[in-house]
Amino acid sequence: MGVRSYPPAKISPFPMNQSKLSIIINKSLAEVFEFVINPNNTPLWFDSIVKEVADLPIAMGTKYVNFNAAGQKGEYLVSKFEPDAIFQLDSVDSGYKVRYTLKAISKNETELEYLEWVDFGDLEAPCAINVLQGLKNVLEG
Repeated sequence: MGVRSYPPAKISPFPMNQSKLSIIINKSLAEVFEFVINPNNTPLWFDSIVKEVADLPIAMGTKYVNFNAAGQKGEYLVSKFEPDAIFQLDSVDSGYKVRYTLKAISKNETELEYLEWVDFGDLEAPCAINVLQGLKNVLEG
C-alpha cells in the first residue's frame, strides 16, 4: 500500500487555552482593586458564582473557595498579589489560572484586564465580556 498524503491540519489563529478581556471602569484604582479582591462582592458581578469565601487578610497564599448555582465548589490560591496592580488566583484542582491586572488611566478611571488560561488543553467556559460589564455596572452604580 502506498503512502497517503493528508491536507495540513487547520490551526486556529487564536489560542484556545487563554482568554483576555479588558474594560474601563469609572472608579479609582484603589476602589476597583479592593472591590475585586473582596470575596463577598464576587456574586454581585460574576453570574455563575453564588457564594465566595476567603481567609482574611488577602495576601499571597490566601485560599478562596467559591460555589456555583449547582453547588459545585472551586478552590483557588492567590499566587500573585501586588496591591492596586495584580491579583492572580490559581486553581487547586486544575491548571486553570486567572489574573486581574489593573492600571490607573486617571484619578477616577481604571483599566482592568482579565486574563484566564489553562496550562494544558482548552478553556472550558471562557469568561464573557458581559461579566466584566456587570462588574463595571455594580461599581459605577
